[in-house]
Amino acid sequence: MKYLIIGLGNPDKEYDGTRHNIGFRVLDNYLEKINATTDNKVSFVSDRYAFKAETKLKGRQVILIKPTTYMNLSGKAVRYWLDKENVPLENMLIVVDDLALDLGAIRLRLKGSDGGHNGLKNIIELINTSTFNRLRFGIGSDFHKGQQVDFVLGKLSQEEEDIVAPQIEKTFDIIKNFVLVGMDKTMNMFNKK
Repeated sequence: MKYLIIGLGNPDKEYDGTRHNIGFRVLDNYLEKINATTDNKVSFVSDRYAFKAETKLKGRQVILIKPTTYMNLSGKAVRYWLDKENVPLENMLIVVDDLALDLGAIRLRLKGSDGGHNGLKNIIELINTSTFNRLRFGIGSDFHKGQQVDFVLGKLSQEEEDIVAPQIEKTFDIIKNFVLVGMDKTMNMFNKK
């Protein structure tokens, strides 16, 4: 059983800690927690279109992907790794920042539109479907008209970080449940909260 967990973001250091890179942070947190439970430490390595880490969870292979194609071309990495690893679409989870959700809010979805998110838009175009699992992580929408780009590429304030950090911790259990019991049960457990 193979699973592909893809966190969206931008690869350069200047994007670390920005709202748009929540997907990368969620995967970093997952790997850190997995490494804390095993002697066989794993780290992200540079591979084709992505930083990649391969982990195990109760006999299942969990491949973590942080695309290096930049957000707007995320679909290139998603399509490549889906094909290369031969992972069924239902075993893929995309972790994405979401302006439509309050800061720190988490929603799991089985399908949907791109919601104006360029990363999702490119994924939908390149894999030719909008039916795939998403973990949507709210970044809020506290910006003035015309300021969206600055907002999503901006860094979190300490106050915002205090809201986001515990929610990122929570995503570890969400991803674990997705792998172990599937999307439907995971949605039932975590979307209610």
